[in-house]
Amino acid sequence: MSDDNPTEIPAENYPKIGNYTFDLEAKLTSILALRSQMSSDAFTAGHLGTEREGHGVLISENGLVLTIGYLITEAETIWLVDATGVATPAHTVGYDQETGFGLVQALGKLTVPHLALGESSALQVGDPIIIGGSGGIEKSVAASVVSKREFAGYWEYVLDEGIFTAPAHPFWGGSGAIDRAGNLVGITSLFVQQATAEDTPFHGNLIVPIDLFKPIMNDLVRYGRVQKPPRPWLGIIMSEIQNALVIASMNERGPAKTAGLEIGDVILGVNGNQVDDLTSLFRGIWRVGQAGVKVPLIIVRDGEVMEIGVPSVDRNSILKSPKIH
Repeated sequence: MSDDNPTEIPAENYPKIGNYTFDLEAKLTSILALRSQMSSDAFTAGHLGTEREGHGVLISENGLVLTIGYLITEAETIWLVDATGVATPAHTVGYDQETGFGLVQALGKLTVPHLALGESSALQVGDPIIIGGSGGIEKSVAASVVSKREFAGYWEYVLDEGIFTAPAHPFWGGSGAIDRAGNLVGITSLFVQQATAEDTPFHGNLIVPIDLFKPIMNDLVRYGRVQKPPRPWLGIIMSEIQNALVIASMNERGPAKTAGLEIGDVILGVNGNQVDDLTSLFRGIWRVGQAGVKVPLIIVRDGEVMEIGVPSVDRNSILKSPKIH
């Protein structure tokens, strides 16, 4: 992940109408601009800001809009703006920490078509894909799938199989990934510098597959979250430095800081098991038990090996609840 990304979409990367069997312009109207506002005391305000902008995709006739969760976490107000500039208020329906999806409900009539959900599992490396942004063709990218593989994010996040596409969309947050049949196959989460499995830099995007959303959609609509025991969360931001797992930052109100962990601590193991990368670290934490369990970490600080038990929490418990209108 990086902020070293282009600021405009080159014209040669626009999707071209003649390359698709569906009405490209109509499909892209289903992608809306999304703007959200959080209070200054929101837990996520410090690192995500109090004003967030991105995209959302209309997925139903009754106004459900799918986006990426960080755009709406702790939102007090949400506005959806269509291609003609018409703004419609919305509220958070729910978000899922494991997948990263967020779901909002428009509070007025949206006069655009919705996108049908496709099958992300059917995508193959080399398949064409449109990364659609609000604003139509000139705000969208004709890309292709360059890899499908595991992804670990430094904020306690793992996808078993993320979809990586290139060239990169420069305004990626919440943009819709549309397959060759005109169906929604994922939501864009990140700009990445290494979209392929090789070591050479290759700018692209990470797409969260739509197949992860389908099993949780009903829970999000009914309860605002998935109805299963939450994972333990420590509130650590990790970095991999010369094959070492180093704490780069911590949430000020998170359990790791409260337990006495420090920036610069190197994590060697979880619950007695060695960890070598972000994936093994986070999965090791989640294997200890449900949220609330004490997670034993083996760390190195100033050359000294020590064990610190971190009482985990459910991350949702420290976030401000969605504001329902």
